[in-house]
Amino acid sequence: MGKTIDLKNISKKYKLYNSSKERIKDLLLPKSYGKDFWALRGVDFTANTGDVIGFIGVNGSGKSTLSNIIAGIVPQTSGEMEVTGEAALIAVASGLKGDLTGRQNIELKCLMLGFTKVEIENMEESIIEFAELEEFIDQPVKTYSSGMKSRLGFAISVTIDPDILIIDEALSVGDKAFAEKSLAKMQEFKARGKTMIFVSHSLGQMKEFCDKVLWLEFGKVKEYGPTEEVIKNYQLFLKEYKKMNKKQREAYRDKMLNQ
Repeated sequence: MGKTIDLKNISKKYKLYNSSKERIKDLLLPKSYGKDFWALRGVDFTANTGDVIGFIGVNGSGKSTLSNIIAGIVPQTSGEMEVTGEAALIAVASGLKGDLTGRQNIELKCLMLGFTKVEIENMEESIIEFAELEEFIDQPVKTYSSGMKSRLGFAISVTIDPDILIIDEALSVGDKAFAEKSLAKMQEFKARGKTMIFVSHSLGQMKEFCDKVLWLEFGKVKEYGPTEEVIKNYQLFLKEYKKMNKKQREAYRDKMLNQ
């Protein structure tokens, strides 16, 4: 069983600006403007072929940032990453162009992934059928609901059959029936030995689906291990965290960031 994802000391820094003028000054002038924000700091993470791993953490912990780095959508600021195989990210509206129709988005995304026009024609109807968008497929994606966008993104990603599937809250929108169909498809991928990452606030889905869980806390790895064990500890943390007021949460965050 080989490694499909191997991250060493991954960090990601963003700049936060108070205005567009400050952003322009930072580009043009030698003096640094804006405030540094570290979305990830020193993350080590390994996934093997066939692993199904959940990412958990309160909002702002870096789950989506890490997912985007693994998927190759954004670069890390520092650290080393090795990903073996094609990774596909499924997130609400991820990679979809609002002015194009659903059908045009299918064609564009598949062309960018190297499929020929003939291959795309052969896949197209399966994608539309899985997404349940037959009536709307020739309408601009900007007119779609968040659930429809999620269904289209999911259908494209599972049909192109990637080596690594990253699902970032894509099943948190839309109807329950489609979520169940999507989970069944993911179980099929799991049985075929695909590596999958599942980002969700649904701990129930995590317990049902994931073998391991990575708990991120304000950009750092808090814990990584068997699902039941990590979720149990995370739920104990959430119980205390939810009792905190805004000021207490900010103080806790500052304390964790300064460790």
